[in-house]
Amino acid sequence: MAQHMQILDNALDAVGKTPLIRLDKIAQSHGLKCNLLGKAEFMSVGGSVKDRIAKAMVEAAEKDGILIPGQSVVIEPTSGNTGSLPLILLGVASIDTVFGHVGIGLALACAIKGYSVIITLPNKMSLEKEALLRALGAEVIRTPNVPHDSPESLISSVLSVARRLEKEIPGGVILDQYRNVNNPLAHEWTTGPEIIDAIVSTPSTPARPSSGKVDAIVAGAGTGGTVTGLSRAVRKHNKDCIVVGIDPKGSILALPEALNVEGAGSSYVVEGIGYDFIPDVLVQKEVDAWLKTEDDESFLAVQQLMRKEGLLVGGSSGSALSGALRWLKTEEGSKVASTPGANVVVVLPDGVRNYMSKPWFLKIAMESEPTPLREIIGKILQKEVPAEHNAPVPDVSTLSLKEHDLARL
Repeated sequence: MAQHMQILDNALDAVGKTPLIRLDKIAQSHGLKCNLLGKAEFMSVGGSVKDRIAKAMVEAAEKDGILIPGQSVVIEPTSGNTGSLPLILLGVASIDTVFGHVGIGLALACAIKGYSVIITLPNKMSLEKEALLRALGAEVIRTPNVPHDSPESLISSVLSVARRLEKEIPGGVILDQYRNVNNPLAHEWTTGPEIIDAIVSTPSTPARPSSGKVDAIVAGAGTGGTVTGLSRAVRKHNKDCIVVGIDPKGSILALPEALNVEGAGSSYVVEGIGYDFIPDVLVQKEVDAWLKTEDDESFLAVQQLMRKEGLLVGGSSGSALSGALRWLKTEEGSKVASTPGANVVVVLPDGVRNYMSKPWFLKIAMESEPTPLREIIGKILQKEVPAEHNAPVPDVSTLSLKEHDLARL
């Protein structure tokens, strides 16, 4: 029987409520007997897991009388996932300094609720994010990619500037995703229960056995709100659930700290996860196991999710999957991997549409290994061409990004 859908009051009502999808082809290709499940957060209305915290922070501030439409100024100090520090413009508006996804969520919320919004983005962030933010009515400020402890960044310390704005602008309010309790609460109260409900509501069958609970959950860490909130939610449901956190090499969020030594301070291309400081909302010890990931394996996992499962995910989703697959090969993880019916949930936080101009995406999309059809197509096109067709037949066996001049994209 088809489920009945209701008319929503506005786009904020479409935040979250994302599907939990079986990743059977990937599981089979890696010899897993457990259920590998993807929580498709990139299917939220704003395109990422950050929609949830943007909505939660704004609505909680309004409910508490802290944020008043038409009067308050929202100020969000953020340094981005490479430690870049923004320059904030003054003005009676919503001011956010983000690495993209929270900015999109806040811009969406502000568009609906009638706030003006200024977003500051590190230079490394994708053109698609900037274009989307501007489309939502935001003013976008690009900032240099500099370490948070460099002399340049100290001049414009994001926190000190934010505090100054909060003090000097009438109605200034700092929501601060790094300290705001509504960040992890959004996942404890919504994301986690959605995952649990989907698993509990899906019957176990001989063909598709299920333990009926979340046995392990894997999530990348940026602010840490997602993995912290999910940890609290799933442990209410199953105290033995194993929580796995994913942190890119170059970031310092993982425990034990020795994990962060290799590649310390190095840059990484993946957006949306990792930091060079520990956000207050991240409770590292609530994560049972931490794994460090690299760009190449993350982007390879993106390609697997696209080609095998048809999921249009972004880089941090690839990091979550690659980390999950490596954890499932550890001593602890292999026990779960070899258990039919065990449910392993991988949070897929972002979609690919914000990265389609990025070199890493163009590489996996346009310069990937040819399919078996490539040779067949080549033979067909190399057959005798009618005389009126003077244009040369392309050699599809050697088609490349460069030959199609797509690099300019």
